[in-house]
Amino acid sequence: MPIWQVLLLGTIEGLTEFIPVSSTGHLLLAGHFLGFNSPGKTFEVLIQLGAILAVFTVYVRKLLAILFALPSDLRARRFVLGVLVAFLPAAVAGATLHDFIKQVLFETPWLICTTLVLGGIVLLAVDRLELEPRYRDVMDYPPSLAFKIGLCQCLALVPGVSRSGATIVGALLLGTDKRSAAEFSFFLAMPTMAGAFAYDLYKNWSLLESDDVAGIAVGFVAAFIAGVLVVNYLLEFISRHGFGLFAWWRIVVGGMGLGALIVLG
Repeated sequence: MPIWQVLLLGTIEGLTEFIPVSSTGHLLLAGHFLGFNSPGKTFEVLIQLGAILAVFTVYVRKLLAILFALPSDLRARRFVLGVLVAFLPAAVAGATLHDFIKQVLFETPWLICTTLVLGGIVLLAVDRLELEPRYRDVMDYPPSLAFKIGLCQCLALVPGVSRSGATIVGALLLGTDKRSAAEFSFFLAMPTMAGAFAYDLYKNWSLLESDDVAGIAVGFVAAFIAGVLVVNYLLEFISRHGFGLFAWWRIVVGGMGLGALIVLG
């Protein structure tokens, strides 16, 4: 793992994890064209821990306030329950389909580029809809709504779809506003990505060597720093500008990837 590639991929992970452009898709495409190979594609999954800690760092006060309020506050208990029930569908599907996802879907750059483009078109269309939100605060999301958002997250098991993109689009169509949809995606990312990290480490620990661990650690730090920057400013950007920029980003990157695959293979 050349250090510059590790730093580049870690930065890509941190910059793209929480915006609806598919961090996994970007990592796999970048790795494909760079000739970057990690054993069992573990690097691409394990460096997500840096992005998880970025969210935790930014939201630590709110998370602690929710934790301390659990015994007495119904809204806090409902919020925690909502995150847990939203996490379950992807956890079950991800564990069941783990080998197929890693060995087939992760190895198909044509699929990744196509889903990037199609996802960008969907995001652009939804962003332009005149939707009337019924929920503007993540603390008011009922568990039934959270579960439906969690079902949408399962679509992101296909690389290129985007975990945040699937949950945000699903939330918007189910009646949330843009800011709270993105914020709920942040909170849902923590158990989802932590679960993916733990399960992938369990499945592939025997494949890792000392050099791999060092590379993952460097990528983790890069992902953490980039992730903190994104989480700090993303909600305000979305509140003002929506998701149009990210939709076009997906379409351009996916289109360039398809062009590069045609030319370079």
